[in-house]
Amino acid sequence: MPRPILAAAILLSLIGGSLASADEPKPLIVCSTTQVADFARQVVGDRMEVRSILAAGQDPHVYEIKPNDAQLVSRSVLCFDNGWHLEGADWMRKLAANAKKPITSCVTGATPLEIEGGAAHDPHAWFSPANAAVYVRNIRDAVSEYDPDRKDEYHARSQLYLDQLRSLDGWVRRQLNAIPVEKRILVTSHDAFNYFCREFNFTPATPVGWSTGSEVGGGVTPERRRETVDSIRSFGVRSIFVETSVSPMLIRQIADEAGVQVGGTLYSDSMGPPGSAGETYIGMMRENVLTIAEGLK
Repeated sequence: MPRPILAAAILLSLIGGSLASADEPKPLIVCSTTQVADFARQVVGDRMEVRSILAAGQDPHVYEIKPNDAQLVSRSVLCFDNGWHLEGADWMRKLAANAKKPITSCVTGATPLEIEGGAAHDPHAWFSPANAAVYVRNIRDAVSEYDPDRKDEYHARSQLYLDQLRSLDGWVRRQLNAIPVEKRILVTSHDAFNYFCREFNFTPATPVGWSTGSEVGGGVTPERRRETVDSIRSFGVRSIFVETSVSPMLIRQIADEAGVQVGGTLYSDSMGPPGSAGETYIGMMRENVLTIAEGLK
């Protein structure tokens, strides 16, 4: 074969191989919540496709599985959930089990807060940046086990993000130092912020328990509502807050009853939609802290 023709044949072969590789679908990771999906993207970069079952603003406690969810999980190589029953009735674990897919609970290894009465662990652990680092390490380890050839790459990405989480923690503390300790009463729609409060020296007060669903210790009761109003009045709380994943009606009613203002909306059990300031975990935390600082100073 003449050299020009041979060279052209080799070039076409290389181009064809490159195009075939580009057309190959990426391994799919399916996560239960938006924040878990964001952590996973920080670890895998463009190596894998990451999808979240929940969309921005959806409530994991009361989410009901849809047929498309099962189809999505059936195509996955790995699944991740938050764990500790954040996903009401463990719907993500059921999806993974039905599809015979491996699943990792990202909260494993975090120091839990106990639900009143010891019924369960409070699952909202990601609101502490230190706990968010636990999520990232769990994802890193699971992905590295699945794809050991790129283990160093996943660890390098994770290390950069873990450094960012430490910086976030320091920034949060500096912002919240402007709020006097006696004014650090955080009233929100449900008990999503207990880890945040433990980490940054706030007292939580909510009319709804740890879950907006029917789990033990969840839901609104007249007693909890009355206690919340009493706390607002006795501590002289200036502002209370609604959440993106919970109906604002109850908090607005309590604000009227207690004679205080609604200080803004906090991202809670899900992050913001694409293009919003809260579309990432760090963005969500940043906006929450700024909202809280403005409302309580």
